[in-house]
Amino acid sequence: MLSSLRAGVQGLWRVSSRAIQTSSSLQHDSLFVHRDSPEDNPNIPFEFSPENQKRIDALLGIYPEGHKRGAMIPLLDLAQRQNGGWLPISAMHKVADMLNVPRMRVYEVATFYTMFIRRPIGKYHIQVCTTTPCWLRGSDTVLKAVKEATNCEVGGNSPCGKFSISEVECLGACVNAPMIQVNDDYYEDLTVEDTKEIIEKLKRDEKPKPGPRNGRFAAEPLGGLTSLTEEPTGPGFGLQDSLKA
Repeated sequence: MLSSLRAGVQGLWRVSSRAIQTSSSLQHDSLFVHRDSPEDNPNIPFEFSPENQKRIDALLGIYPEGHKRGAMIPLLDLAQRQNGGWLPISAMHKVADMLNVPRMRVYEVATFYTMFIRRPIGKYHIQVCTTTPCWLRGSDTVLKAVKEATNCEVGGNSPCGKFSISEVECLGACVNAPMIQVNDDYYEDLTVEDTKEIIEKLKRDEKPKPGPRNGRFAAEPLGGLTSLTEEPTGPGFGLQDSLKA
């Protein structure tokens, strides 16, 4: 009996001492917890420009009383654009005061959506999609080309201060993979050479033409249309004669 009990305890010890394997912890470059810094703290005042205040008045007019908080995302977006592409804590406080909501409600939105950048970034924010469709089409080489051309790492700013890089999940242009987003513009069907050309133009503050880089207009088949190749038929096509007026 004693030997059986000892064997059972030893078996349990062997099971409990077995190493537990887990997948690697992936870190996102977005900031989710605020820490006061010289460039981002509540003591730095933020006020909307007169032009943006007019836009805000128009936006708030869309929402009925009691539902003004529905304008939170548009207001935060205006604040971010006015502030050079990133959203400081004082701007979030300003939006909370304008909408008469607790500041925590604004923090929740600003930290949930990755469209809101919580740190100072460069003039050109380059977002490289590395989700499966883009990865299968060579997004790793595109990301490498971006880093080499800008001398910048993911989650950081370039020494010149002009570029910032983020590695992001699906940007919704899978048919045109691989692709990147620069500020508000999409650049699709990229090669390494295309990517380098785009970066070089941005260095000169020229705006590369957005869209596919392989000759497509949008997301149509590269070899030409396979359907809808004729003008659509007019009203009444295929209708029985007895039903025609």
